[in-house]
Amino acid sequence: MTKAELVQAIHAQSGLSTRAQAEAALDALISTLTTTLKAGDTVTFTGFGSFKVAKRAARKGRNPRTGKEISIPAGKAVKFTPGKALKEAVK
Repeated sequence: MTKAELVQAIHAQSGLSTRAQAEAALDALISTLTTTLKAGDTVTFTGFGSFKVAKRAARKGRNPRTGKEISIPAGKAVKFTPGKALKEAVK
């Protein structure tokens, strides 16, 4: 599903009067999620799942072209953990 398809689905199901309002709502959600995760907080939607920032340790890797060992620096990654209701719905 693309963003445009998601906006169309939100517009159809939410009762918002215009597609632009649905897109603005989606953009606000994404912006709020990004800001919250950037601050290091967790975002939880009961029944759906939670988003959190996890730290990745520095590690050694290999360049696939040359096979030369390289050092991969430490970093952060967003992790999603699905909730029970979502797990059950997908089964």
